Amino acid sequence: MRSLRARLLLALLFLLACAAVVMGSLAYRNTLEQAEALFDYQLRQMALSLRDQGEVAAPGEQLLSDERLDFVIQIWSRDGRVIYASQAHEMLPNRAQLGYADIRAGSQLWRTYSVATPGRVIQVAQPEAVRRRMATDSALRSVTPLLLLAPLLALAAWWLAIITLRPLQRMATEVHARDAASLQPIPLAGLPGEIAPLAQALNDLLDRLATAWQAQRSFVADAAHELRSPLTALKLQLHLLRQAHQGPQREAALDDLAQGIERASRLVEQLLLLARNEPDAPAQAMQALDLDELVRREVASLAPMARVKRTDVELLSSGPLEMLGHAPSLASLVRNLVENAIQHSPAAARVQVQLGSVAAPDGTMAPTLVVEDSGPGIPAQERERAFDRFYRRAGTDVPGSGLGLAIVRAVAERHQARVDLDASALGGLRVTVRFGGPTAAHSASDSSSAAP
Repeated sequence: MRSLRARLLLALLFLLACAAVVMGSLAYRNTLEQAEALFDYQLRQMALSLRDQGEVAAPGEQLLSDERLDFVIQIWSRDGRVIYASQAHEMLPNRAQLGYADIRAGSQLWRTYSVATPGRVIQVAQPEAVRRRMATDSALRSVTPLLLLAPLLALAAWWLAIITLRPLQRMATEVHARDAASLQPIPLAGLPGEIAPLAQALNDLLDRLATAWQAQRSFVADAAHELRSPLTALKLQLHLLRQAHQGPQREAALDDLAQGIERASRLVEQLLLLARNEPDAPAQAMQALDLDELVRREVASLAPMARVKRTDVELLSSGPLEMLGHAPSLASLVRNLVENAIQHSPAAARVQVQLGSVAAPDGTMAPTLVVEDSGPGIPAQERERAFDRFYRRAGTDVPGSGLGLAIVRAVAERHQARVDLDASALGGLRVTVRFGGPTAAHSASDSSSAAP
């Protein structure tokens, strides 16, 4: 795993090295140029000083012959006769180019400055090698402090990398020290602005995990509570079956046991279905389907239940209605709605199922499913609670687990749909499921059918 601290340190060192090279190069070059300008200035000043003196010492005296100065002074008359030479052994030309000039004498390059007076020409020369050596020494002395400062800058970069990433390390240590049940948010006080969004994102994740954890605990507790009753009933029915003799008593006990097993299986099936459609559950594979065909199939499968209660189930549909969805989940949504409508309606009542499409806000056509019954309905103040798990109205004698509408809402949210509860014109409850996805309706004519 690559270290962010190492990457930051390497980046800082690289930038510092680049800056040092650039600054050193500029300082070195500027010092060389300044030294060259200074040496030229000295040449000119010496030549002008000799011009202004008027007379110079005799050649034998050689007052300016100190070779440590590395200067060579020559003075000629107008006819080319040497009047003065500070270092006679240096073979310089007997003619001078006025002003600055670069000349070669033998194997050596010289930098000269010459000035003329009415009776003579004065030339001051200096070897280029000497000038370069002194300029290079001066330039290196100017760069030396930067070279000595480089280790201190590297140490400062290392310290800066540690200090900069310390809040991130502190946050990582705090998160690492937590156990699975420690889902409290990370304190944001004192965090830099660049790290605060990361901490906020972690807090959002912890909040979702806490919500999911609490929902799971509540789900398990509710499921255990709801399963206790049917399992207790099964144990009692099994005990009665063991005590029952041959004949009608034993047959009745077997029937009760079979019904108890069916109720327990139905409850477990609903719990599993609800768990698979929780918001944090794995995503389901969506595919194109005909909602009209699916609704017709589920309504037809509940025909025996409707026949027992002599309930007239009427299906009104505008024809094929295509959408993207998870067929098993949508089938459970339709089955729960129609089954609840039949169970809560009185005998010989009427249940109406309508399927069509309406214009969505974005201009597309969206499917809409409406199920109405003739039962007692749900008071307006209790309709939101009706979506809670295991919710059952007080005083109801309709068998069930109270998971039907919870499953409907979970499946609807998985399909970006909204579920609304209203009073029905039939006297009971009206459930409307408005899907948010696009649909292509292929038939504009209404059709109706009734379950027997």
